[in-house]
Amino acid sequence: MAARADLIAPAERYHPRWRAHLALRYARCGAVTGLTERRHEGPLRIQRPFHPEGDPCHTYVLHPPGGVVGGDQLKVDLTVDPNAWAVVTSPGATKFYRSLGDEAVLEQRLGVAPGGTLEWFPQEQIAFAGAIASSTTRIDLQPGARCLAWELNCLGRPAGGYPFDQGCFRQRMAVWRDGVPLLLEHARLRGGTPTLTGQWGLGGAQAMATLIAAPADKALLTMLREALAHLPGEWAATLVDDLLVLRWRGAGALQAYALRLEAWRALRPVLLGRPICVPRIWNT
Repeated sequence: MAARADLIAPAERYHPRWRAHLALRYARCGAVTGLTERRHEGPLRIQRPFHPEGDPCHTYVLHPPGGVVGGDQLKVDLTVDPNAWAVVTSPGATKFYRSLGDEAVLEQRLGVAPGGTLEWFPQEQIAFAGAIASSTTRIDLQPGARCLAWELNCLGRPAGGYPFDQGCFRQRMAVWRDGVPLLLEHARLRGGTPTLTGQWGLGGAQAMATLIAAPADKALLTMLREALAHLPGEWAATLVDDLLVLRWRGAGALQAYALRLEAWRALRPVLLGRPICVPRIWNT
């Protein structure tokens, strides 16, 4: 007996598309920074914010499903008000799984007001073989804002024998100050193409990262170069006006973690006047 067409559930019911949005606002609350606004729709959450070093408000962003599939759309809007200080990370990687044809989209918009400070250190993004994914991070800085931000992207799972041999990962990172672009970065990485193997691309590296610091100067750039000289992988640091840009490519996340820690240890005391306070979630 043939099934009635109107009783057959569409494929979307078996593969629901997540539409998630998280909005956060940090503001000065007496001697410390508080999370004064928190709104979410869908599976994006935060753990309870805390203050392990006094003023800065530490926050962990969570995506409970653990993975992002084709058709999912995740958006994060974060604002740091004048003289507030936010330190934001995540407990685990953002994983873009193999797609049946639809694109998975992650959009992150970060704004920092005059006198505000943002330290943005999410864990890595992993594009599995066959993923079709787009990741966009835009940072808007007002005059007098301070920022340390990091993004790490890993392709495939080479340790398990699953290289990024198919799929497409688009990565965008932009930094603006007072409406003027300081950094516009855009990469389109297709699995199994020379973009991944040629020296003009990733040169066979399985991971790439970008770190930005503002405001910076030549002395800070020189100090960072000296601090990172002993680390593995290939990296280059430069100054664009007063924006320090560090780019790295290497074997994988563990090498990148070492770079992130050493760069943060070198930059934070000079730029922000405090030693690093490593998020405890990084040790689990």
